[in-house]
Amino acid sequence: MTDIVKRSVVIAGHRTSVSLEPAFWDALKELAQRRALSINKLIAEIDRDRAGNLSSAIRVYVLRAVRAEREEAGRG
Repeated sequence: MTDIVKRSVVIAGHRTSVSLEPAFWDALKELAQRRALSINKLIAEIDRDRAGNLSSAIRVYVLRAVRAEREEAGRG
């Protein structure tokens, strides 16, 4: 089983912690870099659009991004 990594992030000036598996942290970092954003800013965007738990919302965001990239690669 993969360990969960808890990190502190700042969203709208408030510090909170997010717990994710290392693979999700890595993917989130890559997605933020591609968009020239900090991880905090990307998480803030995800936070604005979420309906439930922040960690779950981040996982869903990463999954959708990976699926979108796969679909785009299949078209090219």
